[in-house]
Amino acid sequence: SQLKPLPLQCRCYSKLSADGSQLKPLPLQCRCYSKLSADGSQLNPLPLQCRRLATGPHSGYCIRSSPPEGIVADDPTVLPIRRQTLTDMTLDAMRNAILRGQYPEGEPLRQDAIADELGVSRIPVREALRQLEAEGLVTFSPHRGAVVSTLSLDEISELFELRAEIESDLLRRSIPNMTAEDHARAREILTAYEAALRTREVSAWGDLNWQFHSTLYAPSNRQFTLSLVAKLHQHSDRYLRMQLALTHGESRAKTEHRAIAAAVKKADVRLAVRLMREHILGAGRSLVSFLEEQRAQRAQAKPRRSTS
Repeated sequence: SQLKPLPLQCRCYSKLSADGSQLKPLPLQCRCYSKLSADGSQLNPLPLQCRRLATGPHSGYCIRSSPPEGIVADDPTVLPIRRQTLTDMTLDAMRNAILRGQYPEGEPLRQDAIADELGVSRIPVREALRQLEAEGLVTFSPHRGAVVSTLSLDEISELFELRAEIESDLLRRSIPNMTAEDHARAREILTAYEAALRTREVSAWGDLNWQFHSTLYAPSNRQFTLSLVAKLHQHSDRYLRMQLALTHGESRAKTEHRAIAAAVKKADVRLAVRLMREHILGAGRSLVSFLEEQRAQRAQAKPRRSTS
């Protein structure tokens, strides 16, 4: 009943040819989530955060299929979006591939192969790799070139302990400044997050988790600290998504987030801060235990493969 995006390796999404006889890939510059209309006669953009770049007179704008109140439903709403260079889009594609585990930790990143995957030259790939190095997702080795960064178990523990300290302080500062709009926004994000957990939409988990946390911290008005926390989330995101996907820890995440949101709504600073701290530290301990077991299994599997 609907078209779904092609795998990340292709970095393009499908559309029907003019005569409707076959599917053709869209180029990287026009990443579009599309679905068939009810009668199967046309493609319509999905309404998930305006993910379609229009062509023609509205080039560089977003066509939203869920128009706001007061707009006729069959008249698309044109909304401005941030224009992206080819390097920006290449960076987004490669970052998402790392965060989703498409490029595993320790994986060499060959510029030629990635350029072929994305349908671009080596220049934007090389520039994207340098940006990913600055973000801590990629490291350069004299002998292996660019590889996906690997965090040790001690580093992961340290990361979550640091998050617990910083984010607890941000939440403590935020709660007195939060408005009804902030609370409504947090509830809205949690609803979307829980829907993504139910449908196993792994690619959305990291973004929605960060949206929830950052919504709670934004009223603290500590922008520099928030930027640091965003980087910490980015480092832990790929591991957390992998853990949730493989261990089915959705119910715990849902319960803990709802408890934090309820305490924040009641302006119970002490309880909210305690729940947030326990939530982060508990996630860190669970993740370290999961990775320890997984890495041990991987290490045991290597000799068996080499002797077969």
